Amino acid sequence: MDSHRKRLEELECKNLVQYATLSKETEGRNYPDTKCEIRTEFQRDRDRIIHSKAFRRLKHKTQVFIAPEGDHYRTRLTHTLEVAQIAHTIAKALHLNADLTEAISLGHDLGHTPFGHSGEEALAEMYSEGFKHNQQSLRVVELLEDKSDDYPGLNLTFEVRDGILTHTDDQKPKTLEGEIVRIADRIAYINHDIDDALRAQIIAPSDLPETALKVLGCTSSERIDRMVKDIIKHSWQQAEINRSQQVKEATDELREFLYNTVYVGSKAKKEEDKAKKLLQQLYNYYNNNPEKLPQEFKNRFEMYSLPRIVVDYIAGMSDRYALKRGGEIFLPRPWLG
Repeated sequence: MDSHRKRLEELECKNLVQYATLSKETEGRNYPDTKCEIRTEFQRDRDRIIHSKAFRRLKHKTQVFIAPEGDHYRTRLTHTLEVAQIAHTIAKALHLNADLTEAISLGHDLGHTPFGHSGEEALAEMYSEGFKHNQQSLRVVELLEDKSDDYPGLNLTFEVRDGILTHTDDQKPKTLEGEIVRIADRIAYINHDIDDALRAQIIAPSDLPETALKVLGCTSSERIDRMVKDIIKHSWQQAEINRSQQVKEATDELREFLYNTVYVGSKAKKEEDKAKKLLQQLYNYYNNNPEKLPQEFKNRFEMYSLPRIVVDYIAGMSDRYALKRGGEIFLPRPWLG
């Protein structure tokens, strides 16, 4: 059976371009791990992420709309899947490592808080060492997610962990596959957030900037198609991932439009202050009452500071679990007699 993995590794050597990251040349894992007989190292990472509890919780975490009741609004999970699909398409077309790209995509938001970026802001304000969801995503896969008694976290390869950490902020990924995920993340959220904002009637089609639409298209599928093809055209057989200046500027214009009309001050955000206040109350409550933490977090008292443990607990909550805990802790219960 071991020969099956080796055949896949040989196919990578044969079919991928010289700039691709080969699974057999991975810089490895933090802890020794027996190789799979069937799957490559990056395929194993993809599967470990998909089977993690943190991945399952994404289905009840905010993308833009807090705890949305409509069936068709994106959640953090559907966002993740859309990023993975876009990134996979680009990587395959460029003959880069699609398995690595998919693993990074699926893991990039594992550390995101409940209530989206408002939750991230709340923890960053409360916790003295600050909080960023990309750093928390890395912490999830390296330390928090329990998979084995032999090591903490998921023990992913260096390349996947690097891509997760560098999918946002100013750090540059060490692989082209990581670069693809950075751009695919932006392609996905710009287009699906426009789609959700239109559905919620926060914006109208006529509000979208005409100059950007002329370059990218009037529908979500047209824009994604244009953005993806532009990357493939300008990155083919190149040692870096490129976009045309025209498409980049149009993409940035749409992103700025979203910040001005949807992400800040719109009715989609009217509950954000309440969400932030809830997480701040939970943070103070558990720091003052550490005995109320679940046992798995109390088991970490000797390893990390109490504020760090509380942040880990709250960041891992889904929207609905945070609302449930807040209701149980802070709202009075009716007298049952």
